[in-house]
Amino acid sequence: MTGNNSILLYVADAEASARYFTRLLGLEPVEASPTFTMFRLPSGLGLGLWRRDGVEPAPISAGGGCEIAFRVADAAAVDTHYRDWSGKGADILMPPTDMEFGRSFVATDHDGHRLRVYAVTDGG
Repeated sequence: MTGNNSILLYVADAEASARYFTRLLGLEPVEASPTFTMFRLPSGLGLGLWRRDGVEPAPISAGGGCEIAFRVADAAAVDTHYRDWSGKGADILMPPTDMEFGRSFVATDHDGHRLRVYAVTDGG
């Protein structure tokens, strides 16, 4: 497989989700319509938001069964992103926590998709 890879999230309202991710990530979409929005993350990965009622074949599960993980440089960056995302209204499931691999927090979008920000520490 070649080219840029993407993750697609099925959402109830693609336009509302696009506004949420624009605010949270500080990125503008590279493609947008009433039913679909695509972001290009700094890593090159595409993050697509697709209105659930237009997907074929129809999705059989809702958000929350997996997560998108955003790696940052260090534990301080985890805390900085936590403050930033909290200030932007992100729903926080887990505040910054030291775990066996490093430091992490978890937020969700309006559809229940889990978004983990983490940094691997020397011990992890």
